[in-house]
Order: sequence, then structure tokens, then C-alpha cells
Amino acid sequence: MNNTATNEVLTNEEVKKAYDVLKSVVVHTPLQYSDYLSQKYNCNVYLKREDLQEVRSFKIRGAYYAISQTSETDRKRGVVCASAGNHAQGVAWTSSKMNIPATIFMPTTTPQQKVDQVKLFGGKNATIKMVGDTFDEANDAANKFCTDNNQTFIAPFDDLHTMAGQGSLAVEVFNDARANNVKVDYLFAAIGGGGLISGISTHTKAVSPQTTVVGVEPTGASSMAKAFSVGHPVNLDTVDTFVDGAAVRKVGQLTYNTCQKYVDRLVQVPEGLDSKTILDVYSKLALVAEPAGALSIAALEVYANQLAGKTVVCVVSGGNNDINRMHDMEERSLVYQGLQHYFLVSFPQRAGALREFVNSVLNPDDDITKFEYTKKVNSGTGPVLIGVRLGQAKNLDQLLNRLTEFDPKYLNLEDNQALYRMLV
Repeated sequence: MNNTATNEVLTNEEVKKAYDVLKSVVVHTPLQYSDYLSQKYNCNVYLKREDLQEVRSFKIRGAYYAISQTSETDRKRGVVCASAGNHAQGVAWTSSKMNIPATIFMPTTTPQQKVDQVKLFGGKNATIKMVGDTFDEANDAANKFCTDNNQTFIAPFDDLHTMAGQGSLAVEVFNDARANNVKVDYLFAAIGGGGLISGISTHTKAVSPQTTVVGVEPTGASSMAKAFSVGHPVNLDTVDTFVDGAAVRKVGQLTYNTCQKYVDRLVQVPEGLDSKTILDVYSKLALVAEPAGALSIAALEVYANQLAGKTVVCVVSGGNNDINRMHDMEERSLVYQGLQHYFLVSFPQRAGALREFVNSVLNPDDDITKFEYTKKVNSGTGPVLIGVRLGQAKNLDQLLNRLTEFDPKYLNLEDNQALYRMLV
């Protein structure tokens, strides 16, 4: 198979071939009806639970199928991949099952939970190399390693075999939907490099062309939207790595081609909304979704006014969530909802100044969540970093008006992201 043609797209025949290979290897994950989400959005919401795979992610599909399509000689020599976590776990798991060596390059920013899982699934067969701060830096190092050591690179997304393997989950979706007489109006799935949405959309348009396929990206890493806007894959200037499973600077050429042909719409989800969704489905559904895994559900909020009475499938692409990140997710969620705010305020350096601030500036149901102050010698005032959690987001304007009276030169850290990142 030629994976280099610039106009090549994935075919449904390849997706069905991948499904036949994988159906006895991976878990046929459930297409699960959600009462909570269905009531919330006044439609019928089904969750494709790829978080229930053995490696807790759909990536096992593409990794296993791509490796299975290499020659036995190449496999025994060793396979190599670059991944922020889930593709690495899929390759590691496959290397253990096939008893072949795998060298796995991961960005240094990868959550430790995912690194530990790669070690668990790969065992003695997997060697991990932590390189660079982004996926792209790890990817470059992995490709160089392949060239230097004559080993086979297993692409995380821009490879027709990988894409086909990911698309096998859509075969399950529509087989299950037909068996239950369900007609799918919308199908939402996350986009990182585009392998998942390419495979899904290819099969969807072959068997259910009326289904609207929506690709969901984090606002801070919308590389497919950028590619669509300029007509070809292109590097993003900056990437927010919070949604680590979808933080890709540049989508692939093959995934771009396929998405151009089969994906109906792209939508961007703010990282704060994604965080809010992670916490929501955890508390309401006991579902542990990683940031990329929750994107499809978060997109329902964006599409809410278009979903009434429709049948929707959301692909929960992964559940490898590091519990140590929950505080950051809660923080992002509160900021997104307009409840959490941070200010630099000059306080009079005298007794009772804080009491005056609380009594005259805060709303009755507001709370101070952060207060950092160092008294300045020979100065009438001193700067205070203060975090305020509003009882109600609608009370912000009143708070800002009173804050202006207290200190006309206060700084709202939301207006200065450099200070926000440094101080908060």
C-alpha cells in the first residue's frame, strides 16, 4: 500500500479488512445509552465506550492493525512509535502480545500515569525514551531512530493502516445501531492528528451517508481546522497541551485528505468546557474520561440547540486520566464558567484593610480562594494576589465596580496571561 500519495484517502474496504483482523483481538466496546445526557440535551445520546478497551483507549486498534500488516521480518527487527500516551500503550500492548521489541518515544510533558501504563502493557518488550516537550519533537526523534536503526515506524495517525484500525470501531457502532433499529443522526469524535475521525468518517459515509460526522478539537490545538482554513496541513504557531491526547501541532496529509472528503463539520471546544465535562460525567455517570476522551461529549454543549429529537453517538475515545490533574481540571472548569477570578490589588498597609475589602468589595456569597501578600517597608500600599470564587457568575460586574473603587489601578489577570501563568 502506498501511503505517500498526496491525494490518497482511506477506503471503506480497508476499514472492513481491519475490522475482520481486529474483531478477535480487541474488545467490542458497548454502544451505551445515556439517560443523563439524553435528558440534558433533549435527544438520544449513545456513548461508544472505547475507554473500556484493555488499554483504555481506541488506539489499540490502529496500533495492532498497523503492526499486523508489516512483514514478520520487520516486526522481529523492532517497531518504533511516538505518542503522548495512548498510541504508545497500544504499541506496547501489541509488542507484548506479538513478543516483538518496541521503542516508544514520549514527550516529557506526558502525564506520569500514561508512562506507567506503557511500562505495564509493554513489559520487557518495550523501551521508553522521553524526548522533547511536544509530540512533534518526540515524533522527529522517533523517525530519526528508525532511520538510524533500520526499524519500522508505526505512525500514530498519518498512515492508512492506522486509520483503518481506528475506523473499525465505527463498524461496531453501526452494526450495533442496526441491530437495535437505531438511526444515527450525528456522530461526534475527537481530532488530534486525525486518525480516529478519518477511520470513523470513512465507514460512516459508506454505510450511513445521512449521518453528520462532527470532528471535535480543543480550542488550543485546532490543527485540523487550521488545515481546512488554508487548504493543507500546516503547523500551529502555539499548542495548548492540556488535552494531551489531541495536542498535535500539524495533522497528517492522509488524515487531512480523508477528513476533507468525509467529515461534515469541525467544532472547537474550549479547554475549560472540556474540564467541566470531565467532572460532570465523572460525578453523574461514574465515567472516567481523559481530556481527549471527553471532547465529543463536551461538543454537545456547543451543538445543544441543534440536537433536539436527534440520535447522537459520542465516541469516548479514552479513559487514561491522571488523578493528579483533577485540581487543574476543576480550576479550568471554574474559570470557564466565570466563577473563578484572579486579581492583583494594592492594599493599604494598615490594620483592617482585608476586612474592609471583604465587607465592601465581595458579594455575600463570594469566597477568597487565594491570598498572597508581603508587607513592603516604607510604603503606604502593598500588592496582593487574590483569588475570588463568585457565588454566581452574574455578579462579576458588581464585583469589578466595587473593586475599581477600592483600587482604580487593579489588574485582572485574565487580561494578562503571562502574569496569570506565572502567579497562578
